[in-house]
Amino acid sequence: MLLNLRILLNNAALRNGHSFVVRNFRCGQPLQNKVQLKGRDLLTLKNFTGEEIKYMLWLSADLKFRIKQKGEYLPLLQGKSLGMIFEKRSTRTRLSTETGFALLGGHPCFLTTQDIHLGVNESLTDTARVLSSMTDAVLARVYKQSDLDILAKEASIPIINGLSDLYHPIQILADYLTLQEHYGSLKGLTLSWIGDGNNILHSIMMSAAKFGMHLQAATPKGYEPDPSVTKVAEQYAKENGTKLSLTNDPLEAARGGNVLITDTWISMGQEEEKKKRLQAFQGYQVTMKTAKVAASDWTFLHCLPRKPEEVDDEVFYSPRSLVFPEAENRKWTIMAVMVSLLTDYSPQLQKPKF
Repeated sequence: MLLNLRILLNNAALRNGHSFVVRNFRCGQPLQNKVQLKGRDLLTLKNFTGEEIKYMLWLSADLKFRIKQKGEYLPLLQGKSLGMIFEKRSTRTRLSTETGFALLGGHPCFLTTQDIHLGVNESLTDTARVLSSMTDAVLARVYKQSDLDILAKEASIPIINGLSDLYHPIQILADYLTLQEHYGSLKGLTLSWIGDGNNILHSIMMSAAKFGMHLQAATPKGYEPDPSVTKVAEQYAKENGTKLSLTNDPLEAARGGNVLITDTWISMGQEEEKKKRLQAFQGYQVTMKTAKVAASDWTFLHCLPRKPEEVDDEVFYSPRSLVFPEAENRKWTIMAVMVSLLTDYSPQLQKPKF
């Protein structure tokens, strides 16, 4: 009852153009900005300009500062609901989305393959229309990117890619926020990818150049990134004056890199390929030997869960490793995505230097 009264008082004050404060709940006229993402889908960062991605990171920093540092209560998603479709298991994506959406006053609804089997017990078209009538947005963690494309086409609400075989955009937002916090700026950084040519690498390729970051990626032969993604990434590098290097040599990719990045070699759905993949990725483990050829200010990222063959303990648990701040930032970035796609809120925090 008291909470509802506070919300009513704040809403009334806002309608009159005033700012009203009750304890840590502070509202007011937001700063104006040119970026408007409300109503958009987030299927791939390919569909977003550099300024639009920067805006989401700015909003992430704003929410983290206001809620975590200042202790403010911001029910920006009060009265809104989120459908969460998970065909694959998850720790960080599920926890960050559920807790983040609820922290902003909304109601997340978790759906597994036991509850909803995309395109099997009901067509994707029908599923999209039903969810559109009952929720305000859908985050889907799926096997096929094509399923997301159909959901987005048929739904009248924002569809967010929680991971697919082709892209993992919400992970990359967390990575960039983490690097922004550590280095103070993203422009000019060299990212060194050592591992599989997978959805994480694809998402980096669709966005790094837009920040002025260089990318050096090493993948085993036969595990290179998708050629269509590479073609677009090459164009982005040309447009933004950045370097894109693809190689099969891990040390070549690591040389001079500010950020060493790897991921699992065996993604969900690839378990039958385990023996073959472990053989193909021999020599790709990130170690201090790898770090010796990197830049003097090198750091390490891994989206987790991590296996020892991908990165040894000395690097993974070193002071240079940013994996746990990276994991926490999954929460603040997904919160920013939800707020930007569902509301007109603008960040109050001064825009970071990117």
